[in-house]
Amino acid sequence: MSATFVEARPIDSDWLGWLKRELAPTSARKIRTAIIVAGVVLCVIISMALQVPELSVSAYMIFFVSKETKFLTKLTGLLGLIGATIGIGTTLLLYKFTYGHPELRIPGMAIALFLGMWLSRVFVLGPLGFLIGFVVAVSQSVGEAVPSPELLVRGLLWLWVAIVYGAAVTVVLNLLFLPDGAGSAAHSPKPKSLFVSDAFTNPAHVHFALKVTFAEMFCYIFYSAIDWSGIHTAFITCTFIALESTEATLYKGTLRFVGCLIGGALALFSIVFLMPHMATIASLVVLVACAAAIAGWVATGSERISYAGLQLAFAFFYSVFQGYAPDTDLDNVRNRVVGILFGLIVTGLVFQYIWPERASQRNSK
Repeated sequence: MSATFVEARPIDSDWLGWLKRELAPTSARKIRTAIIVAGVVLCVIISMALQVPELSVSAYMIFFVSKETKFLTKLTGLLGLIGATIGIGTTLLLYKFTYGHPELRIPGMAIALFLGMWLSRVFVLGPLGFLIGFVVAVSQSVGEAVPSPELLVRGLLWLWVAIVYGAAVTVVLNLLFLPDGAGSAAHSPKPKSLFVSDAFTNPAHVHFALKVTFAEMFCYIFYSAIDWSGIHTAFITCTFIALESTEATLYKGTLRFVGCLIGGALALFSIVFLMPHMATIASLVVLVACAAAIAGWVATGSERISYAGLQLAFAFFYSVFQGYAPDTDLDNVRNRVVGILFGLIVTGLVFQYIWPERASQRNSK
């Protein structure tokens, strides 16, 4: 993955031509985008009609789980289900000891982050380890904002519902409408071990986990100290942009920021000019479908730009879905962009100056 990101930029600086090639239409891209839009529309209707919390999470799961083939989509959905279940179950268990005790909760967050990021590099099913660690850490990070244990448990269980039903909708739609293609388990060599060959001998794996943990905990302590929890996206940003090499991490961070700016701008326009005139689910569905089509088209492109599409979608959903009625609050848009920018700066500095790992060094190993 790192090599793909490092080689993503056009050699001759023809950015416009490069962007046109990356956004060129294909039949597979049209079908995948249509499936994503349908999935998001279904999530909006279901969540609004039944008042299921965390609609932004459910809608984003459509983008997160959708992959190039049916097999990869099913595998991602299964890993998401397992990871979310174990992660939320673990954090509920931890809260028996850490709720109301920040001296225990904060070290627990750091340990969960370290283990999750370390497993993302050394475990054969790296995304599973990453997801468990991430869910535990993020769930622990919001503990002080919930007034009672009952509300905390209720919120975490609804989060599990939002993740699982969004993933289920995605898998079903892809199984029904995504054409069969190449890419199955038969073409991939079966792993002989649960861990990569140098899992316990290569110090770079530990260095990577420590760098991400330090960046995230710095962001968490900083926005908690200044009492600005609205920029908690800095915490999330440090995790999701972290890749093996410094160059790859910075490029992925750039994609995240560009996608966030576009999604935030779309959300800002919608909140200011469109949302005040919306009174039914039908009008919201049309708006969300248009935004999902734009984000889906980018997300179904090559790895060189697809991450920007995911961030465009998440920024838009997170800003627009603020309840079950039209809302004109602009704070979420501002806070999300500021949080992402802060997370990018912190992660970039950490990866640049603490145990920097270059793509050339990894390729020479």
